[in-house]
Amino acid sequence: MRQRKKAVSDTKLFVLDTNVLLHDPTSLFRFEEHDICLPMFVLEELDNKKKGTTEVARNARQASRFLDEIVSDAPHDIEAGIPLESPMHKSCTGRLFLQTSFIKQELPNNLELGKADNAILGVVIGLQALQPERPVILVSKDINMRIKARALGLEAQDYFNDKVLEDTDLLYTGVLELPADFWETHGRDMKSWIKDGQTYYQIHGPLCGALFVNQFVYREEDGEGFYAIVLEQNDTSAVLRTLTDYTNNKNNVWGIVARNREQNFVLNLLLNPEIDFVTLLGQAGTGKTLLTLAAGLMQTLEAKLYSEIIITRVTVPIGEDIGFLPGTEEEKMTPWMGALEDNLDVLNKTDEDAGDWGRAATRDLIRSRIKVKSLNFMRGRTFLNKYIIIDESQNLTPKQMKTLITRAGPGTKVVCMGNIAQIDTPYLSEGSSGLTYVVDRFKGWQHGGHITLLRGERSRLADHAGEVL
Repeated sequence: MRQRKKAVSDTKLFVLDTNVLLHDPTSLFRFEEHDICLPMFVLEELDNKKKGTTEVARNARQASRFLDEIVSDAPHDIEAGIPLESPMHKSCTGRLFLQTSFIKQELPNNLELGKADNAILGVVIGLQALQPERPVILVSKDINMRIKARALGLEAQDYFNDKVLEDTDLLYTGVLELPADFWETHGRDMKSWIKDGQTYYQIHGPLCGALFVNQFVYREEDGEGFYAIVLEQNDTSAVLRTLTDYTNNKNNVWGIVARNREQNFVLNLLLNPEIDFVTLLGQAGTGKTLLTLAAGLMQTLEAKLYSEIIITRVTVPIGEDIGFLPGTEEEKMTPWMGALEDNLDVLNKTDEDAGDWGRAATRDLIRSRIKVKSLNFMRGRTFLNKYIIIDESQNLTPKQMKTLITRAGPGTKVVCMGNIAQIDTPYLSEGSSGLTYVVDRFKGWQHGGHITLLRGERSRLADHAGEVL
């Protein structure tokens, strides 16, 4: 690898592991002014992974296409480095280096030469010896690979560019508690009016600039509470609207009432026809699935707002995989939908006067309007007037999440639920999950809303287990 004409002491050289490209093919353009190097073993592993219909195979093919575009426009003397130019990533001004005869693999005797990880480590050692004037850094999503590199005295990093937030405690919750002096500081020149049985407030003050559209605000004191949603906001003013009280039995949703403040907020989002996209975060037992199903049944069977409910989820097993399942698409998905059956049992028991025959008829009617679909067959589809529930969406990558949400046609509502503390997919973390990604990107959109549910309502045993285990 030849020296570049300009000084390289201010730039770094990143050696990419294969799993970085398989995780995010655009990582080739994410290192700004710094250079990247791809060992030959990475290209061989990309070639081995490109066959199939999985997300990994698609990413391998996309990474190969990017590399083909980069290399095909390069001069014959590619050892000087190939400019990483992309109209979509204008901040990328670095160069791509491929492993050539100039880079010798120097490995300790106790490391096996034929292994891909060791070969990549050998390239890092060789580059470090070849270019001692600047940092040479291995980038890998593999924890053990990074540990092995550091044991050899090499610098190694995880790939962080796909992370929405470094600290998920800063993730948007969709809820804000108003300060005690809120009305004194923001109630001056306040206007209020009543429309369709709900009260609207136009407020002014410094807090307005920190609010988001469709964010819920509340103040509880002296046994009374103020609960509202933000309809409009700018740096100096905001318009708030009071909520429908779904904790009151007269406003029950398919026999279900909200048991706490956040559940009330959730039902206000789910039953608002102006909200097309809802994200719900919360640990097990907070009522995500039950509330979403109840609202879906109410709007599908009673209000006729949607033609049917479509439910899908990521099929990641907790324990050992039990292998292929027989039957149709819906039959294959049935074992993954235990939560659906459990919640349908709860919803079906809310009508105590119907009797066994009435409940059986209602259950058949409900099942006829609920379709269980696999994520594998979502690409290319368009859903019209559907109520789509994506369960366990913390296991989706941002790219998979985009593929699913863009399936929505006119009149369709999409609800994404999950718990980012229970991610089962390799290479995904709380900061890089597709669920975290859409919560952050959709905040403040006038047709989207988010709530983080905090309180479990399953049982005292489940609540205690969630706290101490």
